[in-house]
Amino acid sequence: MVREQSLAGNPGLTEAEASARLRHDGPNRLPEPRRHPWWRSLLSQLTHFFALLLWLAAVLAFVAGLPELGIAVIVVILINGLFAFVQQERAEKAAERLDALLPALIVVRRDGRMRTVDTRDLVVGDEVVLTGGDRVPADLTLTMTARGRFDESTLTGESEPVLRSSGESVFAGTFVVDGQAEGTVAATGARTRLAEIAALTTSTRRRAGPLALEIHRLVRLLAFGAVTVGIVFFAIAVLVGISLQDSFLFAVGITVALVPEGLLPTVTLSLAMGAQRMARANAIVRNLDAVETLGSTTFICTDKTGTLTENRMNVVEAWTAAGTVTVHGEGYDPVGDLTGSPDALDAAALAGFAAAAASQGGIDLENDDWLPVGDPMEAAIVAFAARTAHGTLPSATIRRRYAFDPRRRRESVIVGETLLLKGAPDAVLPRCTNPGTVVDDAEAALTDMASRGLRVLAVASRPLADPGEHADLDDVESGLELLGLLAMKDPPRESVPSALAAARTAGIKVAMLTGDHPETARAIALDIGLLGPDEMVIEGRDLPADNQILGALLDRDGIVVSRVSPEQKLRVAQALQNRGHVVAMTGDGVNDGPALRQADIGIAMGLGGTDVARAAADLVLLDDDFATILAAVEQGRATYANIRRFLSYHLVSNVAELTPFALWGLSGGAFPLALGVLQVLCIDIGTDLLPALALGAEPPASNALKKPPERRHLVDANLVRRVFGVLGPTEAIVEMSAFLVALLVAGWRPGDEFPTGNVLLAASGAAFAAVVLGQVGTVFACRSATRPPWVLGWGTNRLVLWAVLVELIALAVFLGVGPVAQVLGHTVPPWQAFGIALLAIPAILLVDFVHKTVRGRNHPRAAEERALPRAVNRPS
Repeated sequence: MVREQSLAGNPGLTEAEASARLRHDGPNRLPEPRRHPWWRSLLSQLTHFFALLLWLAAVLAFVAGLPELGIAVIVVILINGLFAFVQQERAEKAAERLDALLPALIVVRRDGRMRTVDTRDLVVGDEVVLTGGDRVPADLTLTMTARGRFDESTLTGESEPVLRSSGESVFAGTFVVDGQAEGTVAATGARTRLAEIAALTTSTRRRAGPLALEIHRLVRLLAFGAVTVGIVFFAIAVLVGISLQDSFLFAVGITVALVPEGLLPTVTLSLAMGAQRMARANAIVRNLDAVETLGSTTFICTDKTGTLTENRMNVVEAWTAAGTVTVHGEGYDPVGDLTGSPDALDAAALAGFAAAAASQGGIDLENDDWLPVGDPMEAAIVAFAARTAHGTLPSATIRRRYAFDPRRRRESVIVGETLLLKGAPDAVLPRCTNPGTVVDDAEAALTDMASRGLRVLAVASRPLADPGEHADLDDVESGLELLGLLAMKDPPRESVPSALAAARTAGIKVAMLTGDHPETARAIALDIGLLGPDEMVIEGRDLPADNQILGALLDRDGIVVSRVSPEQKLRVAQALQNRGHVVAMTGDGVNDGPALRQADIGIAMGLGGTDVARAAADLVLLDDDFATILAAVEQGRATYANIRRFLSYHLVSNVAELTPFALWGLSGGAFPLALGVLQVLCIDIGTDLLPALALGAEPPASNALKKPPERRHLVDANLVRRVFGVLGPTEAIVEMSAFLVALLVAGWRPGDEFPTGNVLLAASGAAFAAVVLGQVGTVFACRSATRPPWVLGWGTNRLVLWAVLVELIALAVFLGVGPVAQVLGHTVPPWQAFGIALLAIPAILLVDFVHKTVRGRNHPRAAEERALPRAVNRPS
């Protein structure tokens, strides 16, 4: 207890009653979601399908008498598992963040006294006292004496504060905009409306993204292929008379050679590099899979305020019976140019300023800074009034305020003996009794303003014989004299129209989902060029109940859904996903949490969003700008392309690694193994990893956003032809040529028995060098599927140059450092054989160029892509 104060009237609960209810109902806090212990999460990353396959390979290695191989494979398993575990620990905790929305302390009545207690100690039946700025700590039923405006946007998405009176309910997580309110606690903790949203958020399971599904498919495909080939060659080895032990060793080598042990960490690190690039573009990735998922996005459901617009209202035009005035001024600066009749300004400006004072909004004049406070619309009216007075705010003493009510759609104040009112034109004009055609002229002006996408308010007044209390507000706000219309504009972000055009070019549909009024949403959509050709604007309450019909209705570009609720946003995401779309959803409030989690990619606002929305999202926009989403989509597509690049790079070396085992098995063991299993693992992890990661630094192609998202598999027919028909065989041929040249230099001739000892170790070193050097050529070739490296520019990806340098240094260490070479099972090759190995680089580049040229002639699209200019990459 922090404070006590004597209080007459309703005594509230006694401390004894409150303590008893607290013991029975529990503390007023949101239920914490159940979480698995960390060790179970880590264990799951070490026992999935791919990990089990590697565990099997490690066991087989130990059984085959290769402990070094077994230990190396276990290290790979642990690296993969730790990468995945760290990512899982960054998973969303949206429901836990919801508790931060509750205030720490609140004023209640107990034992006839006013006390400040911890919100966790509130119980049903407590009498809570709220004032402007307080956040509602539990679900309350307002008492007879209560009257205040509440911001319920966190639950409903409505941007306008709502007037709540006695007998009505207010909910935990909302807050009092102005006025005072008293209420009785009706529900606490897990029984509040806020807790229902928390449960909805945590119960929404995020479906696996396109990349996760594709990696899952690829891992199973590669695993099946590796095991199948291993079994087949084991059978062949036994049939040709090789001992069971040697046949088993051979099968283990085949399996390990075909399993890309570095695939998963390479994918993870590539996604992390994409995330870093997005961060530099003001998009923070909270879920690495979202990097690629963005590239696959086919439908963006975006909020309006702050994302498509600047959330900065400005009065641009004023109409009165005396004429029209155009306002030229930026932001909330009190100085601006006004053109038109001065007589048209005075009444409208005074009424607007005075009525603005009825809300918590305006201009902060502290330190001579003109900054908006509260509602941007109210601040815009104050700035307009100041502009009419040449920078000086008119003064008005407010005797009484009648706050804005969305049911009345207007608000008013009493200044002296005059009632001044502003509100929606259709709620004000019918109450005006101006003589002649003033009201008709106003309606014509309204139609013109609305057609230009402006948000219009009507201002009116009437004298009051008795400016005191008025029981019937409807009677008071009647018989008005229309003073004028104020037309305001919330300017769209300059980048939005071009970003919307880019989205359409990229094959992405865009819909606006907002809690605002349908006409406001329509005007903004028209202003920014979002509204589709059928100009469909539908309210959330009118959405079809059947999800199939809903999906068919929404599956179009430029649709607007207004007055949308959290559950409806969730249904929208599900309906579009059922239509096959990859859905990106933006949001900023608690109410957006479930939809953000349901969407394939949830996008939260960093400037205006809540912690809950950010916790539920995969991507956080630091600038709240829709254009940043398109920049992130472009990087996502580049990341997917880069994954294909280093996958090609990996598989080329797999072909070369498999070739020695195939020759050994097909010859019945007569042809010696050119590579051992440890050498294969050394290539996969020791030399291939950095160049593969460098391929992940390739910038987006110039046409990344000029075509629909590609839905092809990571491994498709084009990749298979290039890897297994062109690059892989070329590297394997050079590899075996270097191996044979080393034997020939040592005196071996065809028909002789193959040598053993140091001669074979040197030949194996030549084969090892040929594969590593072949991969140097392959990394340059894989930078593009259509253009040779000299067209791209050798130095445009500096990470590739650094990775190649490290790869060459590693090759020198693996060959020249005696203990390392001894463990791997090779030694330094003769210079003649090493010269053949060096030919792997030009050989790879030459056959790749021929293949790209032939494919370009036979495939117009490939030729078109070759002709496109390429962005210059900057070092990461």
